[in-house]
Amino acid sequence: MADAVLLLGPTACGKSTLAMALARQLPLEIVSIDSAQVYRGMDIGSAKPTASERARVAHHLLDLREPGEPYSAADFVRDATRAIAEIRARARLPLVVGGTMLYARALRGGLSDLPPADVAVRARIEALARQHGWPALHARLRAVDPATAARLPPADRQRIQRALEVFELTGTPLSQLHGTPRPPRPLLLTIALLPHDRAELHRRIERRFDEMLAAGFLDEVRRLVALGLDADLPSMRSVGYRQAWRHLRGETTFAQFRAQAIAATRQLAKRQITWLRSMDDAVRVDPFAEGAFAELRQILDAGRAGPESAGQPPRG
Repeated sequence: MADAVLLLGPTACGKSTLAMALARQLPLEIVSIDSAQVYRGMDIGSAKPTASERARVAHHLLDLREPGEPYSAADFVRDATRAIAEIRARARLPLVVGGTMLYARALRGGLSDLPPADVAVRARIEALARQHGWPALHARLRAVDPATAARLPPADRQRIQRALEVFELTGTPLSQLHGTPRPPRPLLLTIALLPHDRAELHRRIERRFDEMLAAGFLDEVRRLVALGLDADLPSMRSVGYRQAWRHLRGETTFAQFRAQAIAATRQLAKRQITWLRSMDDAVRVDPFAEGAFAELRQILDAGRAGPESAGQPPRG
């Protein structure tokens, strides 16, 4: 029997609605797999479950950090593994729901044995970047870890910084450390929600973003800006927040902001779908199909019945 079920899908495909419907029929608790929902104050733009939804069904891994604090895939694996064990101990089903595919890959396959972040080392790297520019640091990375540098553009500050940090702390290139994975974590049954109707997904993305705007999304971002946060923080680079930040600085009109945010969300959905299609062991379900809920219920019933269901071949 699987330790937990991953319900993964692109943004705006209806993951949360399906999860809440399943919770009305099954003894389950929901574990969020969303890199924006871990931050306090990022509620509307991350489509965080409402207070009433959280009162009806237990949710985990929400509001763990302030927006200025780091949260990594390693943090997620640690927290999710603990939450899954605690839910299982209550004889309930952990349903891991969301769309952050980096976190999903880490939970499914384990992480390389990497050192934790070091504030002093990061400060030195940032000082060098201010002095010489990130392309110069990319060139430095190319000298010590050409494999990692080859897959990173010179403007990818966060990953260049992390790769240089790892090399300084360990003396070993990040690309080599990635080649020594830890053992897999929980036994997982993965369900990939893959919409066949891409036009309908785009319509839902646009409609949901307009609903966020009506709910006060820009006011939410104004409050975050007032905290003095850096626009380059991982939290502020989340889709929607990034475009809103630029709009509030006067760099775009409202119409430009809305169009850019919707386009960026569509691109995110496209990347998520690509990740999901690469998961060969995932059970595929079209969330827009008439019988999607019944199919999910059947899969979960089978997954809870025995270990043979955890490796079902893809459908669709």
